[in-house]
Amino acid sequence: IIEGVNTFDMEESEDEGTSSVKSVDDGDQYQTINIGEMYEQSIGTVDTVEQAKEDSFEVDDVKKVEVVDETKAPTRSIIVAGAESIRYLFSRGKIKINTDSMANVIKYLVSLGLLVFSVVIIMAAIFTKQTEMAKNLHPVLAFVFFWFLIVWLGMMEGGQGCLVGLQPVDNTLYAKTHPITLKNTALVHKGDNMERFIVGRQFLVVLVIFLINMCGASIKNAEVLNLPSILTEIFLASGIAMMLTTIIVGQLTAQVNAAVCMLDFINSYFMLFTCHVSLFIEFSGLLHSVYLIQIIFARITGNPVGSNQPTRSRVQHLFFWGRILVSLAILAFALAVTLKALFDGNTKMWSGVPSVVSVVIFFLLLSFAGLMDGMQIAAFALVNLPDEELRLHPFAHANCELMFSGRSLQAFLIGRQICVACCMFVVARISTLDADYYDNDKNIFGVSDSLQNFFNTGLLGAVVLTVIGSLVWRIIASSFPIAFMSNLAIYFIIHLCLILEKSGVCSSAWLLALWHKHIMNYKTDEVYIGTSKEGAAADAKANVKKDEKEIIVEDVEIGTLNGDSSC
Repeated sequence: IIEGVNTFDMEESEDEGTSSVKSVDDGDQYQTINIGEMYEQSIGTVDTVEQAKEDSFEVDDVKKVEVVDETKAPTRSIIVAGAESIRYLFSRGKIKINTDSMANVIKYLVSLGLLVFSVVIIMAAIFTKQTEMAKNLHPVLAFVFFWFLIVWLGMMEGGQGCLVGLQPVDNTLYAKTHPITLKNTALVHKGDNMERFIVGRQFLVVLVIFLINMCGASIKNAEVLNLPSILTEIFLASGIAMMLTTIIVGQLTAQVNAAVCMLDFINSYFMLFTCHVSLFIEFSGLLHSVYLIQIIFARITGNPVGSNQPTRSRVQHLFFWGRILVSLAILAFALAVTLKALFDGNTKMWSGVPSVVSVVIFFLLLSFAGLMDGMQIAAFALVNLPDEELRLHPFAHANCELMFSGRSLQAFLIGRQICVACCMFVVARISTLDADYYDNDKNIFGVSDSLQNFFNTGLLGAVVLTVIGSLVWRIIASSFPIAFMSNLAIYFIIHLCLILEKSGVCSSAWLLALWHKHIMNYKTDEVYIGTSKEGAAADAKANVKKDEKEIIVEDVEIGTLNGDSSC
């Protein structure tokens, strides 16, 4: 979509009369960031012009970095764009706890206290059989299943960032030290598998959050630990405790460590299992309806749908379009069942909310989740647009200025993660059918009890949320970024994300990340494959040796031609 690079400042040295090249963000490397794929390619570092000469770098090459316009890039990568920005966010440096002020210390402690309290009351509800799953299963099974889902969610969230971040890295560098990581990257980086993995993983994330909601959602009038009813209502009945636990433990903690310990993080068969499950979900065709929307928008914008695989055969072509038709049928049926339950008022929606209002809230939340997914893609697509051209669209310009000013981008991405997860939990609650209402005479569309029990899980809502509330909006945002960012609602959404991050409600994720890193004995990637600076220096020395050999060979040939054997 767009290739952008960090800019450089040139400073004149009064003592040596030479120019030094310094990255604006004071990093040890300058990087090429392909926003379309949202991964970083380290291409070396140069501290001074003299060092550049010694390492066989051309000074002109580091004084000016070309920005490549790829507005006609294939649109297939659009589906996977956006999720990878989390990897970009946390990879800006080592894990560091900011204790510069008492306010930050208080944020960490309050966030940690809220997390501990949330976990305690959820476990209390499970072991007293006051959650949906514990009511029907043994509490121990519900407990184990809940934490398995949390761990699996962390593997999915962190693993995606690792697989994206390792795309530009030569896999021979870690083939011996991390053999399972090699299996993961070899599988996902093959052909179009990265896109397929992201599509399947997106549904898997939504599915896991729906299942977590089933495990931890309390029944009506639940009471635990003799807490005041107001605390029970705020944290347990509303689902806030479950949201905090999932976001902090199951998402942010994993993403923090995965950004700087990519090789260690996915060096497990659990991640390999996750990759295969994600690819299988995509292969099943459950979400292939999104490809039809992608093709339609590609035709509208005139951008081709690219692929890293050979042209499909006739049989493969029929299989592809057959899955699209099946996916459209599943999506339509899932939407019909969900709307039927909402209009009848037979979902887990909070009591007292009219059915019509429930339907309106459902679609508003789908739109909100879609805006959250698409706005970062649209913003990054406009990052290199000339300022004078962007100013022709005042709302888009104001939104981009707000998002990219100072450290707002980092704060926005963290706040966005919180908003998206909360939105998923609310949609899960709204779209999950009330099993106590349905029986033989009241089943939706007169289906059998077994099929009705499947409907009651709310998994049909997961299909609707994944396609309509996520993937479709990514395509729209990338196809029409200026129009997307001109939405006035985005301005208020950015402010909401900034406020959530500023509150520090999820700050304990950084503390948990440090403990998690120590327990798992994770090491940063530089320990195994070196820094980009070391890699660039090694390449430069190799080039120098190669040039010296070529010069010697040329001298020998010239000396032989002149009859001078001493050469």
